[in-house]
Amino acid sequence: MPMVSVCVIDGQGGGIGATLIKYVKTIFGESLEVIALGTNAIATAQMIKAGANRGASGESAICYTAPRVDFILGPIAVTWANAMLGEVTPKIAEAVISSPAVKILLPFSKERVKIVGIVKEPLPHLGQEALEKLKEMIPHV
Repeated sequence: MPMVSVCVIDGQGGGIGATLIKYVKTIFGESLEVIALGTNAIATAQMIKAGANRGASGESAICYTAPRVDFILGPIAVTWANAMLGEVTPKIAEAVISSPAVKILLPFSKERVKIVGIVKEPLPHLGQEALEKLKEMIPHV
């Protein structure tokens, strides 16, 4: 049985992605392959430093990898064209949302978008909630 792959996508400073990777590694250890995909090299470096198994940066890497993983974790803005000060290109947004991977997205955005019906929680709480969803979907690991 192939190893389950989890892709964490983030941009700008990579702080959300790094936090998610730390949580994934704490709960799952090396039983999952964690791939860090940054919209820029700084974000990727932060996520690799947090413990990702592999990492790559930029539109091509994200578009190539997104359809090949089992799960995608990251802020919801990775599905919005031109989000993160333009770092999320239309091709990145399309690749992420079109991927057959299960997407577990955190409702963080600096864009002028307000998502209703969601309780505002700090990153540590949302990160833990995201990992609970992941654990529900991967009970055998």
